[in-house]
Amino acid sequence: MSNPALQDLIAQTRATLETIAGQYGPAVFASSLAAEDMVLTDMILRDKLPITIFTLETGRLHAETLGMLDRIRQTYGYDVTPYRPEPAAVDSYVAQHGRNGFYDSVELRKECCRIRKIEPLNRALAGNTSWVTGQRRAQSVTRAALDVQEADPAHDMVKFNPLADWSEEDVWEYLRANQVPYNPLHDKGFPSIGCEPCTRAVEPGEDVRAGRWWWENPDSKECGLHVVDGKLIRIKSQAAPGA
Repeated sequence: MSNPALQDLIAQTRATLETIAGQYGPAVFASSLAAEDMVLTDMILRDKLPITIFTLETGRLHAETLGMLDRIRQTYGYDVTPYRPEPAAVDSYVAQHGRNGFYDSVELRKECCRIRKIEPLNRALAGNTSWVTGQRRAQSVTRAALDVQEADPAHDMVKFNPLADWSEEDVWEYLRANQVPYNPLHDKGFPSIGCEPCTRAVEPGEDVRAGRWWWENPDSKECGLHVVDGKLIRIKSQAAPGA
């Protein structure tokens, strides 16, 4: 890889992951199985770091996204742990609002996200000291203030965003240089991928997360995984040791 700036970013990110594994364990990585998360997956598994990788299998993911579980197993010999929503909660929501009731209001969309993503996330994080995400500042206006290390008072743990400084170009240069498998939806105009009914391809020049919950205003486009008390906040942020 001939890009010195990216080489520095990679070194910083690897150092951050090593710090997490060595000083903030037990640690888990919440992977959406998208491009950014495959960068971290590759680093964690190549370096054999003791960071458990899990994904939120909402029951509404694209077939291509689910297929990434097999591709990770085939490439790295690792089984990503899926966390699924409680069936009774899903059934109750569907009975009251319909399977696609999330289109009707932001409140109903967030309730669907709570059932399918937030509650399973809480189970996945329980008993751990820190968690890792693939969030980047450049992804959207809601992530512009992102830091590498943050306090997460909602879960009483430390949260790390090792790719906060990475650009879209950095992500793809890393994936291609290291022959990392990635979701084929990225080649079909999906830079950001969530549940199938809530994600569309983006047009040239659109924000990378424009395809997520496209019927809403940009400042509401978070599912709640990174929200505390109804607000997207950054508290007690600081640079990660070694970053």
